[in-house]
Amino acid sequence: MGPRNNVRLCRMSNGKAAAGVVAKRKTREIMATGYRRFKARGAVEVELVATEVNRKMCAVFQKINAFHCFHNVNLVDVTEKKIAWLLYVSMQNQIFTRSTFPRPLAIILPESKDQLANAISCCTKGSWTIRLRSGGHSYEGLSHIADSPFVIIDLMNLNGISIDLDTQTAWAESGATLGEIYHAIGASSNVLGFSAGYCPTVGSGGHISGGGYGMMSRKYGLAADNVVDALLVDGNGVVLDRKSMGEDVFWAIRGGGGGVWGAVYAWKLQLVPVPKNVTMFRLMKHTSEVEDASKLIHKWQHVATKLEDDFSLAVLAGANKDSFWLLFLGLYLGPKELASSSIHQKFPELNLLLEDCMEMSWVEASAQLAGLKSVSELNDRFLKYDDRAFKTKVDFTKEAIPLEGIKGALEILKKEHRGFMVMNGQGGMMDKISTDATPFPHRSGTLSMIEYIVAWDKHEDLNSIEFINWLHQLYDYMGKFVSNNPRVGYVNHVDLELGTIDWANKTISSSRAIEIARTWGEKYFLSNYDRLVKAKTLIDPKNVFNHPQSIPPLQGNHVGCIGNCDL
Repeated sequence: MGPRNNVRLCRMSNGKAAAGVVAKRKTREIMATGYRRFKARGAVEVELVATEVNRKMCAVFQKINAFHCFHNVNLVDVTEKKIAWLLYVSMQNQIFTRSTFPRPLAIILPESKDQLANAISCCTKGSWTIRLRSGGHSYEGLSHIADSPFVIIDLMNLNGISIDLDTQTAWAESGATLGEIYHAIGASSNVLGFSAGYCPTVGSGGHISGGGYGMMSRKYGLAADNVVDALLVDGNGVVLDRKSMGEDVFWAIRGGGGGVWGAVYAWKLQLVPVPKNVTMFRLMKHTSEVEDASKLIHKWQHVATKLEDDFSLAVLAGANKDSFWLLFLGLYLGPKELASSSIHQKFPELNLLLEDCMEMSWVEASAQLAGLKSVSELNDRFLKYDDRAFKTKVDFTKEAIPLEGIKGALEILKKEHRGFMVMNGQGGMMDKISTDATPFPHRSGTLSMIEYIVAWDKHEDLNSIEFINWLHQLYDYMGKFVSNNPRVGYVNHVDLELGTIDWANKTISSSRAIEIARTWGEKYFLSNYDRLVKAKTLIDPKNVFNHPQSIPPLQGNHVGCIGNCDL
């Protein structure tokens, strides 16, 4: 089982073959390892020998040539880096590289739809917990850790993308990153794009499953709003399209969260029109005065949601001991003269100059907004911005935060230079899509989404409790200015502090599980939560796909309630 060529053909649902770049040769070399010895620290030899259970498991996967078994190996102590690389390469939050977190029995890397289906069937028969990993950006590590014996199904080799210019659609395998999708679209057309997030290494599987907020959401809605079909592998290994899965399930997989319904093999995306040249800017402001910084953020609140739908304006805010910094990110689907004129009229305090604005293609703007040096870097799924651990919280606002409230938040930011806020304005198309069109409910009446982040280097890990306590201080302070009853969240910014459920506890009844999950379910999905429970029951009644914040299925006598009675 040796390395294959760097380019493969992926068979899509329409029967056409599409070229797709697979993972780097480094992955292939790891996958070629069947039996090898690695030396751990202290010259202790660790043998990676499949147990009887793993032999049976590998036998089921005999048609899968991208598979590796782990057997009681503390990967942190293994100096041979190839194995650790495979486990850690997609862990975007370095907090989960700690040796205290459990490790998988195996990592499976399917390279086709059939291999994915076989992998799921095998895990189901073996009663292994499944962790699906697309890009590894789960903030709480839900794509690569579990308390019970588990297997990671890593989708990195399912990254084929097929674009149909006639219908202006694309089939993208769910292991494709946003950057890979953007790169493929840009290589095919200079007048088409896709509305999704601006971090290029985020996997499309998880991103779209949770909604998918981005810089074109004010114009075209979320990524999930632009999905017209999908191929889903259920817990029995059966592949379903939109028609065969049914509209309730198709609705649920577009915003109801990842790792819950099944494994999405591929998405059919509706591409959106963009001009040949768009305008973007990254404008940094520094000031030592909290009053000045507060006034800019306060004014931003009243501008960002009222700009033309073609305009998106986000702001990042942070501080150090001496000053505050604000980074304004702008994307306008038009020429820079109109972008500059619009900001000059509506937000003159920003002092945006024409030379601050850059015209370029949409795909070039996608790279620039992500802080990349070139469009080609969009295709690098292993690109690392930094190797830091982090914790986040998120809020949505329905009213503008008063000036004094912003001052207070900035003063808290000044206490911790590792922390910052990201504020995204809504309005536009987000106001026009109904709250139940997809599970993502934060539509009309929502002014902004605010993310609070604290990130630290691994050598600072001993102080992580201090950093997280600071984040809680900021989050608690902001409580009086944001949504309430409930204080809502966003499932793509998953936060286990909102509550969890222990699926290993078999004494929890179906009805009790539904009420436990309602604690966070209604914060993420509001009134859409009950419909998600019904969809879960339809597609995954045995709860094959679960994690500490997943949606529970109805069981027993309650199953008859699907579509006929309230939960």
